[in-house]
Parts: sequence; structure tokens; C-alpha cells
Amino acid sequence: LHMGKTMKEDLTVVAKYINKLYPPEFNVFSIYAELYHNYFASQAKKNAESHLEDKDIYLLLSWVHNFYPKDMRKDHALAMELDKVKLGSLLPSSLSKELENKYLDSEEVTVKNALSRCLDKEIQRWKEDKEPEKLNGHFQSELLGIFVIQSIYSSQKRAEDISKAVGEELSHRLLKELPAFLRSYRDAFEDFREKSKKHRYYKPILIANINNCWNFR
Repeated sequence: LHMGKTMKEDLTVVAKYINKLYPPEFNVFSIYAELYHNYFASQAKKNAESHLEDKDIYLLLSWVHNFYPKDMRKDHALAMELDKVKLGSLLPSSLSKELENKYLDSEEVTVKNALSRCLDKEIQRWKEDKEPEKLNGHFQSELLGIFVIQSIYSSQKRAEDISKAVGEELSHRLLKELPAFLRSYRDAFEDFREKSKKHRYYKPILIANINNCWNFR
């Protein structure tokens, strides 16, 4: 953040004031921009090659795909001059792709584990002597229906905020995880339906789960 802010502010000064003090053939703005970019890129590469936590990978990818090319280089005071320089990306494409794969693998596992924990909690609730919650006057599992859908949606949204391509790849992966989760849910529900007919709230639990189907569709 400090490097980005410094680069943006300094290049704005160069564009507005320093550039016009030199003949055009000196390419003063280009020299400044390239030097700043090369240093910024070297630091990004150094970070990318070190051990990064998941949140750091996400932040670095956000800089590579969003903050740097869009928020900084498309700034109204700099865009025209920077378009002439052709600075390239903060990271080599191979390294950027490696980070993207790490992020996608991690996010896929995170969502998969979250769905599994959610189903375990739901199964545990079926075993309790407790009536299901009502949503808009109807029995429904807010935990299962809403949590699962929000988990997948928010994960997709975060990925799309990095780039459209990363978002599409994660969506493709999660579209494989959702049917697997739904099969586990169906199997668990069928098991409850067959073995728990004497449960005090057997019928409301059945209704709540049937009502979940529309949300999942």
C-alpha cells in the first residue's frame, strides 16, 4: 500500500510539473515510471516467491489484477502518460498463474470444508428435541439453505474481484463440489427419514428439508 501510494503520488507530480521542464525527447515521465514499476515489480516477485498465507496470496493477486492496473494506472492524472509507457504486469505470467492455482486450491478446500461442517451441524440439529426454525412462516433450515448458498456465492464473488478468469475457474470447481454436497445431504436426510419416524418433530423436520429444495435449485 505504501509503495502504491508513493508511486501514484510521485508520478502525478512528474506528469503535472516535472515532465514539462524537459524536452519531449528526454522521455522523463517514461524513465520515472519504468524505474518505479521495476522496483514495485521486484518487490511483488520477492513476496510471491516467499511463503504466503492464503489472505496474502489473495491480496497480492488483487494488486496484480486490480489495484495496480485499474486503480493506479487508470487514474485520470496518469492514464494518458502511462498508456505510452507499456509497463506490463507486476508479476511474470507463470508466477501469477502459480499463485492463482494456489488460491483456487485453497478456496475450493475452504468451501468444501465449510459445507461439510454445515451439514454435520444440520444432522446434529435433527437429533435434538427441537422444532425447526420458521422463515416467513414456513419451516426451513436457515443454517443449511442460506449458509450453503451464501458460502458458494461469496466465494465466487471474491474470486471474480481478482479477475473474471479466476472467478470463472472457481465457479467451475464449485459446480463440482455442490452436487457432491447435495448427494451427502440427500443420503443423510434419507437416513433420518427412515430411522427417526418416532422423533417428536419428525414431520416439521421433513417439511423444513423439503422447503430447502427450492433454495438449492
